[in-house]
Amino acid sequence: MASGEAAGSGPGPLAKVQPRQLIVTVYGLYARDTDGWLSVASLIQLLADLDVEAPTVRSSVSRLKRAGLLEAQTVSGAAGYRISPETERILSDGDPRIFTARRATVEEGWVLVVFSVPESERARRHTLRTQLTRLGFGSVSAGVWIAPGHVHDEAESMLARHGLRAYADLFRADYLSAAGGDAKELATKVRSWWDTARLQRLYVAFLAAHRPVAERIADGTAVTDRQAFTAYIGLLTDWRRLVYLDPGVARELLPEEWSGTQAAELFDELHARLAGPARRHVERARAR
Repeated sequence: MASGEAAGSGPGPLAKVQPRQLIVTVYGLYARDTDGWLSVASLIQLLADLDVEAPTVRSSVSRLKRAGLLEAQTVSGAAGYRISPETERILSDGDPRIFTARRATVEEGWVLVVFSVPESERARRHTLRTQLTRLGFGSVSAGVWIAPGHVHDEAESMLARHGLRAYADLFRADYLSAAGGDAKELATKVRSWWDTARLQRLYVAFLAAHRPVAERIADGTAVTDRQAFTAYIGLLTDWRRLVYLDPGVARELLPEEWSGTQAAELFDELHARLAGPARRHVERARAR
């Protein structure tokens, strides 16, 4: 790869990426090994590699601070921000889903969340629905949401964390029907509970955006550490959104044309190839 050629077309091919999302990715990847802290100067330099200007970085960090995700902290005279304890917990909880995303089996069954929130507490209802969606739950009916059985612990933790346990009951369940719950019928149900067609389109977009990087690397084209960093941040930012949309249901319940498996393989390949060079670039930025 020529020195002036980017390793990818830039972050965020699935939708317009907000600078805040890129900042969260950078903090999640590189701040937790330095007590959650990055200097403002380092952050501005790294975001410049992602075509985000300094004023935008500062305003985005301020919004993240107001939201309680970052906390201002000066270290050795350098102004910076560290991730809040709540953000640290969210990032830690998300690591397995991002880096070791699993696909369920039909045999492990389902987890159901059955909830009822009074009209006078609409804000809590909105929070509950938002968090269930974030965990990959699909809606069976207005107050009944479903996910593969392995999501149970995450759901239990989420309800407790947001003070929503009093409004919801959790059940482990198997799918039964007059036809005996066969896979074909269950697959039809899955398509009504989740928008698998949209997910397929997003996986196709992910492959189109990030496969060229893998192909150039496979061809033996050199990739600088800076190029690896820009490609890796784009990869992680896109993948993080996808794995929270994908419920991870069993493969046999998904459409025959399903690109999620290829996307996961591509992510693993690029993660293995780009993570090291990207970290070297960040470490040099910190040292300046």
